[in-house]
Amino acid sequence: MVNYQPQDPIFNSPIAILGAGAWGSALATLAERNDNQVKIWSRRSASLLEEVVVGCDMIVSAVSISGVSTVAKQLQTVLSPQTIIVTATKGLEPLTARTPAQIWQDFLPNNPVVVLSGPNLAKEIQQGLPGATVVASANHKAASTVQQAFSSAQFRVYTNEDPLGVELGGTLKNVMAIAAGACDGLQLGTNAKAGLLTRGLAEIIRVGQHWGAKPETFYGLSGLGDLLATCNSHLSRNYQVGYHMAQGKTLSEALAMIEGTAEGVNTTRVLIQRAEQQNISVPVSYQVYRLIQGEVTPEAATRELMSRDAKSE
Repeated sequence: MVNYQPQDPIFNSPIAILGAGAWGSALATLAERNDNQVKIWSRRSASLLEEVVVGCDMIVSAVSISGVSTVAKQLQTVLSPQTIIVTATKGLEPLTARTPAQIWQDFLPNNPVVVLSGPNLAKEIQQGLPGATVVASANHKAASTVQQAFSSAQFRVYTNEDPLGVELGGTLKNVMAIAAGACDGLQLGTNAKAGLLTRGLAEIIRVGQHWGAKPETFYGLSGLGDLLATCNSHLSRNYQVGYHMAQGKTLSEALAMIEGTAEGVNTTRVLIQRAEQQNISVPVSYQVYRLIQGEVTPEAATRELMSRDAKSE
């Protein structure tokens, strides 16, 4: 296996991966392939979090959205301002609607925060299949450092200067993945799914632009790229939720059938709450919300989307 080797290595410090689930393990694999020393921590670890991050100039957070604030608070007085925080979590905090990067930046305002997001199905990465991602930050040097740490012949890493857009692309597509899974579960066909994802992308862009992201970001790897991967693969937990519900399972039954957390369920609820407060039109997300709340069947949600008033594209 041939690794990407930068001409002038700029990062050789140990990397701490926070979160030992499928995604955290995949990120650890990528870092180790570049001969980086990797330390892994999870809530089940025997080692203390503060002990694991000692000597690490890069911290990669792959914990679930529910645990980000707790972890960030623990590290608030531990890390030096030079430590790079890489957030690979996708979701919105339930009470505040903050993104993971916003949470980290609130707790560690002097540290560079880099968002990592893209069409990155963990099982394919673990298998060494080729993939690509984007790392975004207001701090270009920090983004470039992360790029060097993870780039290889199997994993192409791009930089971006719109961290909010990159983060929202990776987060909001999980809502659409539930819808896509339901579409396939109902066997509605290729035309229906193409229409769903096209209008879903328009919806993601509308929300992202309203919240301050650049619309063009959503046509990149963390937007359209992640949307295509997540909405077309049974490896996606969010896709599986929609698929199982279209097969007649309740939300609880669907969640019990998958491994890990389907962040799209919580994201949908937070998105709808905020969209209603800000009067943002999100018809696809709204039907996903009604589906997971048990207010509508997949078939009824489809009828409601198809019977909306005619309009220009």
